[in-house]
Amino acid sequence: MIRAIRYLVFTLLGLTLIINSGCATKHKPHSSTADLQESHEAMLSSTGDFVLGAEDVIEILVWKNDALSRQVFVRPDGKISLPIIGELQAAGLTPTQLRDSIKERLQEYKETPEVSVIIREVNSYAVFVLGEVAHPGKLQLRSKTTLLQALSLAGGFTQYADTSGILLLRRSGGGEERIRISYSDIIKGKNTEGNLLLQRGDTILVP
Repeated sequence: MIRAIRYLVFTLLGLTLIINSGCATKHKPHSSTADLQESHEAMLSSTGDFVLGAEDVIEILVWKNDALSRQVFVRPDGKISLPIIGELQAAGLTPTQLRDSIKERLQEYKETPEVSVIIREVNSYAVFVLGEVAHPGKLQLRSKTTLLQALSLAGGFTQYADTSGILLLRRSGGGEERIRISYSDIIKGKNTEGNLLLQRGDTILVP
């Protein structure tokens, strides 16, 4: 009974934090969570543009050229194909960077081409929530999402969850990063930086 009450209190406090996250007190980041937050720049550019990934759908518009203007699907190998130009790398680039790449290739055939790149569907931003949550599995996200928001989308904790030992697994260039996060520390304001922005492919494990 006591455990159930404690679970209900934590859930209500968590929802309050999500709603009022903009007013949360800032604390000096712990080194591990700070490092993960900095690595989020691999997904977002300095201007905040979304970085394209496999399975995203984009529309390419070339002024006065209907043959080149079309919607394309980013293939699993991260590339797209266009008439005349051929194959181009798209995954890992922002729409602005891809636009510049297309313009550069088109300059061989046309002076100062006017090109726009528009994201039509975001399919590459998926994370996994496993363990003691109501609905474990893959979450297909459409916009920037934090750890707490993902836990909410997964239905919240079960009554058996160890909320002090949440584990975030993240792939990086050097292998896999593992960081332990306490839910209560986040909602009490002790470690608000632990409420990380998630990257594609992240796995949240609730023991």
